[in-house]
Amino acid sequence: MATPDIIFYTAKVCPYAQRVEIAFQEAKADVTRYPIDLLNKPEWYAPRVNPASKVPAVVYGSTKSDPENPSPESARVTESLVLLEFVADLYPDSGLLPKDPVERARARFFIDAVSTKVFPPFIAFSFRGESPDAFIAAVAEIQELLPPAAQFAVGDHFTIADAALAPFLGRWELLLRNDLGKFEEGTGPRVYKELFQSERFARLQKYYASISSRESFKNSFDPEYLVAMAKKRLGRQ
Repeated sequence: MATPDIIFYTAKVCPYAQRVEIAFQEAKADVTRYPIDLLNKPEWYAPRVNPASKVPAVVYGSTKSDPENPSPESARVTESLVLLEFVADLYPDSGLLPKDPVERARARFFIDAVSTKVFPPFIAFSFRGESPDAFIAAVAEIQELLPPAAQFAVGDHFTIADAALAPFLGRWELLLRNDLGKFEEGTGPRVYKELFQSERFARLQKYYASISSRESFKNSFDPEYLVAMAKKRLGRQ
């Protein structure tokens, strides 16, 4: 039986879309990619693909479809964390979700911790200019979840737990190093040195080296483009 067609609506600037791109690449999936300009979304996108008008989104159908007019019978799947599990279910041999129930639970716990503990203080720091202390403390909590002797979040095999964090970890490194944020000028490099150069975060640095060396990450992460976009959004006037 033929594999149902997969149309993946994405945007290079979006870390949530990069999560799913990484998962598809890790699974070696054959997908049709359709980039969406988030500043000028097509009129057909919300009614035909995602009523929330966000990326990422996937149309999963039984026959080949036109990305701009997908088959009404095809399934629409949205939200990046839902899509990570969806990709893992579509490609069970990829190892994106471990077979062991305990390891699966650890992967999901890691994802929940990333979403609930570290994102809010990062937004407060980078987009509202608040103190970085809460963000640094949250990153320290995430580091504590990393196995000390393993490459990735739940062992030596890349999983959806790693795909969930990788785009954000890459952006933290990039934006802090380039001092891009609503915080006081010079704060970014100071926090960058703490997270990416100090002994305190040596385990995180080793983890980032493992993540950033993967082809799935390198193929979906464009530093020059992201810096240019961040300067427009976060640049100081």
